[in-house]
Amino acid sequence: MALYPEIEPYDQGMLDVGDGNRVHWEVCGNPDGKPALMLHGGPGSGCGPWFRRYCDPAKYRIVLLDQRGSGRSTPHASDHGTDMSVNTTAHLIGDLERLRRHLGVERWLVWGVSWGSVLGLRYAQTCPGAVSELVLTAVATGSNPEVALLTRGLGKIFPEAFERFLAGLPEDERAGNLAAAYNRLLESPDAEVRARAARAWTDWETAIVPAPPRSVQRYEDAEFRTGFARTVTHYFGNDHFLGEGNDEGVVLRDAPLLKGIPGTIVQGSLDFGNLLGVVWRLHRAWPDSELIVVDDVGHTMGATGVVDALVAATDTYALR
Repeated sequence: MALYPEIEPYDQGMLDVGDGNRVHWEVCGNPDGKPALMLHGGPGSGCGPWFRRYCDPAKYRIVLLDQRGSGRSTPHASDHGTDMSVNTTAHLIGDLERLRRHLGVERWLVWGVSWGSVLGLRYAQTCPGAVSELVLTAVATGSNPEVALLTRGLGKIFPEAFERFLAGLPEDERAGNLAAAYNRLLESPDAEVRARAARAWTDWETAIVPAPPRSVQRYEDAEFRTGFARTVTHYFGNDHFLGEGNDEGVVLRDAPLLKGIPGTIVQGSLDFGNLLGVVWRLHRAWPDSELIVVDDVGHTMGATGVVDALVAATDTYALR
């Protein structure tokens, strides 16, 4: 089973969500079809055209959104003057609700990858009446132990890359929260400091997450690289703005709130996020979920087996 053919949006716009932010949205597929909202990763990656292809365009009204500070939304996180204090999980959930009302959608399927799965899960826990189903891949839950694994724990597996990653920080910043330390550099008034920090952060991302050329190439765009690194470290360094209790995992703690929402989790067996068992714990705590593990695949939404499972899931939910 392959991705659906390339398709162009039939409607798009910029939605004023307050705080000086305008988020870009687009809609493609069947105007009378079942609504589906696609949530990109990062945070800060933006929603590329390939997100349009995971749902049958004859059956779905497919909505893409560039989250605050990313993609075509304004202001972009790469602009040092952009106020990141109004870019939090709660703000993004509010944006999803504004867009849902703007488009006249009652309930929609929510599809998320990586950070998009964190956002999708928290959105469903916060606004369960707005979510008909969840389809998630490269799943994370945004807990502090996951951040510690990705920024320090994997240093044991990638020691040479980790040495370079640490070297990008002042010596007195290397023992604490590495994401927060990098975020401080990315908020520096010195443009050269910000540029070096963004490059060091994306070099580490490339080292720990084997990615297709498209994903690696985007880091060569200075605007994307800076905005992405600034946004990721902003969230990673601030408990993903999930509140007190995130050392244990707020999304996992609140998994029972997902009761009654069907969901499909598609996870690569070689995804490093699996090392903490969060995907299995989420599945066990969410009785309406199905877990599909794809062998020999890492943290990606584009591998053949992953694509097959994701498309099969949206095909199934299209009939509900």
